[in-house]
Amino acid sequence: MTSVLVHILFLILIWYPELILPTLFLYMFLIGLWNYRFRPRHPPHMDTKVSWAEAVNPDELDEEFDTFPSSRPNDIVRLRYDRLRTVAGRIQTVVGDIATQGERIHSVLSWRDPRATSLFVLFCFCAAVVLYVTPFRAVALLAGLYYLRHPRFRSKLPSVPSNFFRRLPARTDSLL
Repeated sequence: MTSVLVHILFLILIWYPELILPTLFLYMFLIGLWNYRFRPRHPPHMDTKVSWAEAVNPDELDEEFDTFPSSRPNDIVRLRYDRLRTVAGRIQTVVGDIATQGERIHSVLSWRDPRATSLFVLFCFCAAVVLYVTPFRAVALLAGLYYLRHPRFRSKLPSVPSNFFRRLPARTDSLL
């Protein structure tokens, strides 16, 4: 039954592409209302299992407390090890940033921050209603004109949506 409904929804969105944005906002509104029942009742606390502070083996400790550059006798191993550690550090930083953004997207509908989630759910409902009523070309025209406005009318402060998104909680708040 679910597959048939998803196929019907897919066909409707293909035939009427102007319904994609309002349907997306309506679904986020409904997901936020659905997750209200499962909202956390207590504030988040420090969790050592999230940071993997308990699961360190002796080889990793030896690697961490080894001098930099490595005190191993083989010069080639030292060069490869340092290069690998540098690349792995960059990859870990980028993946951590992406994971933080994903956690913020998840937390906006999971009621971890009740005030932010209620504001976002209300915004999604209003955006869905406006986008269902307003023609898509008018919305695209207004969005384009706003985006292409003269620099004199732009603010140097971060935009309200990006400021709202940056203040959302992520699991990095629970790390040690």
